[in-house]
Amino acid sequence: MKKVIKIVCVILLLISSYIFTSIYIMSDDISDSYKLNFGDELKIDSFMPITAVYNGAKESQGGTPRQIGESYEVDLKLFGIIPISKTKVQIVDDMYVKVLGEPFGMKLYTDGVLVIDSVDIDTKNGKKNPAKSAGIKVGDYIKTVNGKTVSTNEDVLELVTESGGKIMKFEIVRDGKKIIRNVTPVLDKENDVYRIGIWVRDSSAGIGTLTFYSPSSGVVCGLGHGICDGDTNSLLKIDNGELVEAEIIGVQKGSSGNPGSLKGKLTYDSLADITLNCELGVYGVVKQETTSAKLTQIALKQEVKNGDAQILCTVNGSTPKLYSCKIKKTGNSDSKTQNLIVTVTDKELINATGGIVQGMSGSPILQNGKLVGALTHVLVDDATKGYGIYAENMLGTAQSVGESYSSSRLKQAS
Repeated sequence: MKKVIKIVCVILLLISSYIFTSIYIMSDDISDSYKLNFGDELKIDSFMPITAVYNGAKESQGGTPRQIGESYEVDLKLFGIIPISKTKVQIVDDMYVKVLGEPFGMKLYTDGVLVIDSVDIDTKNGKKNPAKSAGIKVGDYIKTVNGKTVSTNEDVLELVTESGGKIMKFEIVRDGKKIIRNVTPVLDKENDVYRIGIWVRDSSAGIGTLTFYSPSSGVVCGLGHGICDGDTNSLLKIDNGELVEAEIIGVQKGSSGNPGSLKGKLTYDSLADITLNCELGVYGVVKQETTSAKLTQIALKQEVKNGDAQILCTVNGSTPKLYSCKIKKTGNSDSKTQNLIVTVTDKELINATGGIVQGMSGSPILQNGKLVGALTHVLVDDATKGYGIYAENMLGTAQSVGESYSSSRLKQAS
C-alpha cells in the first residue's frame, strides 16, 4: 500500500511540475491585451487549452460586453480551472485594408539639423573641437543658431563661417529636451575659414515596400520599422517628407553575414506626405487613392499560427508577387515590433535575392487569406530568415495617424 501511495505521489509531483513548467512557458505567449472581432470569443493559440473567464463564467456562456469599442478584463485559466493571468479585451469591428507589396521611395527632411559626426580642426594652436568642448554630441538636433532657425546644412555653414570667431548660441534638442550650448568657432589654418568641428545632415532618402492602405483612415504605411540615420543609428526626427512611387531595377543578393538590397529608382509620382516616422514604420495620409487592390481582413495576433504563409513583395519592376515562407511567433506577444520569425522557403525568391534583403522591409505577410504582418529586418547570419511585425500593431498606428490628421484639419477649419 505504501508503495502504491509513493508511486501516486511521484506521478502527481511530475504532473504538477509539468503543469507549472507549461504555465511558465505559455506566459511568454500571453499578451496583456487583445483585440477581438465583434461576435467572436477569445481563443489563445497554445499547446495546452486556455479558457477565458469573465466574472466567473466562460465567455461562451455570455455576459461579456458585446458592443464595438467596449473593453473588459478576463481571467485566463488552464483547463478552465488553473489561473494563469489576467488580460484585457477590446471589442473591435472587422478590420480590412488594401494589401500592397509595392516598392516606394522616401524623401525626408529632418526637424532641425542632425549632428552625425565630430572632427578635430587643425588650428595654429593645435587641434581643437569647439562643438565637442561645448557639449554638442553626435545625435543632437540643432534647431537655432544665434536665434535663427536652421533647417539645412548650408544654414549652419553660413552662420559659422561668418561668425568672425565670436561666441555662438546653439539651441539643440537631445532626447526630446531643449539645451543651450555656447560655441566659439576656431580658424581652420588650412582653409582659413571658421569651423566648429561637426558634420551635419538635413535630409535622407531610401527605398522600401508598402504594406497596406487603410481606407477607413486614409493612411498608407510601409517598412514596419522606423527610418534611422545611418551614422547615428537613431530614429530620424522628421520635419516633413514624402512617399513617392518607385520601381525595382536590380538586386544585390544577400548571403550569410552580408545583407543584400533592392536597387530602385524613384518615379517622383507622389503617394502621400509623411505624417509619422516611428518604430512601427512610416505613415502618411494619401493625397488620392490610386490602388485597385481588394480589401483583405487583418488577422488579430491570437489568430496567427506557426507554419506556412506567403510574402507579397516586388523584386523586379513595380508589380508585387506572392512567395512562400514559414512563420513562427517569437513568444513575445507584447513586443511592438519583433513578433514573428520569417523563413523564406520559395526557391524562386531565394534564387533572385538570396532570401530577405534591404528594401523588402514592409512586405506584407499573408496566411489563410488574411494579412498577418510585415517583414522588418533580415537576420545577418542567415539571409533566408528575418523578423516580422504584427499587422494589427501597424493598423493601430495607422488609425491613430488618421485620427490625428482629421483632428488637426478640423482645428485649421475652425
